[in-house]
Amino acid sequence: MTTTDKQKDIPAAAALRVAVIGLGSMGFGMAASLRRARFEVTGFDVNEQMVARLVANGGRGAQTPAEAAQAADVVVSVVVNAAQTEAILFGADGVAETLTDGAVFVSSATMDPDVARNLAARLETTGRLYLDAPISGGSVRAAEGALTILASGSAAAFARARPALDAMATKLYELGDEPGVGAAFKMINQLLAGVHIAAASEAIALAARQGLDIRKVYEVITASAGNSWMFENRIPHVLDGDYAPRSAVDIFVKDLGIIQDMARSAKFPVPVAAAALQMFLMTSAAGMGRDDDASVARLYAKITGTDLPGEPQT
Repeated sequence: MTTTDKQKDIPAAAALRVAVIGLGSMGFGMAASLRRARFEVTGFDVNEQMVARLVANGGRGAQTPAEAAQAADVVVSVVVNAAQTEAILFGADGVAETLTDGAVFVSSATMDPDVARNLAARLETTGRLYLDAPISGGSVRAAEGALTILASGSAAAFARARPALDAMATKLYELGDEPGVGAAFKMINQLLAGVHIAAASEAIALAARQGLDIRKVYEVITASAGNSWMFENRIPHVLDGDYAPRSAVDIFVKDLGIIQDMARSAKFPVPVAAAALQMFLMTSAAGMGRDDDASVARLYAKITGTDLPGEPQT
């Protein structure tokens, strides 16, 4: 396993053509980082306003994934799940129609490792390369070109994609020579992330129910052994009563669901992750699936009659 940890000192890269499919909060930031590194970037998104935004920032727009991928050396797919990735690859107007021989498809969606392996095998039989490259870091780091990328694939795929990867990430983990390994690492990360968000939400809601000053609770916990990155990052959303989605509840419904499928297949118990999944499921069922994942705290508040900032008083 190789780890690259580098400074943002990317040379001019005008000769490399990159397509970015999916220009949401993560994908647009990644496209912006590629533009800043002077790549030629073409983007596609189902939301035409996001394509227009990329064009206004010096990129090019496309009407379909196939058009975006035409003549691209690297295609970076930043969609939500395996089904969308498959559609981007092999669906109507998919990139497999136009991707040149030897070009590399960089898949950033979180998915079951077996699915990643299957998609890679299907694409590589056509003479194109596939890099399994889930991402971590959030939209702010995406915009800064400071993501962590958990990648696996052939040496040829790494070589082809590396300049683009270097522009988008400060940490690149080279985790193996076969697709699926990166996906497996990402699922372990998501297990912990989901559990930590659920635990942080439970703790801050209980603190509110106890009548504690939850801003002071945040100050104390972030300086104590009970802190976690997710507590430190998500609980300010609760303190501000701001649940605009940086990462939505339904993302963890999906990801912790994948964990359950993987564990069941391996006959491996994951009871803590299962409990966290139920909290995200209940939060989604309560109408907050598209809200920020810190909304799990709101669910605790609703079912216990506890007051949180920005929520209706009980």
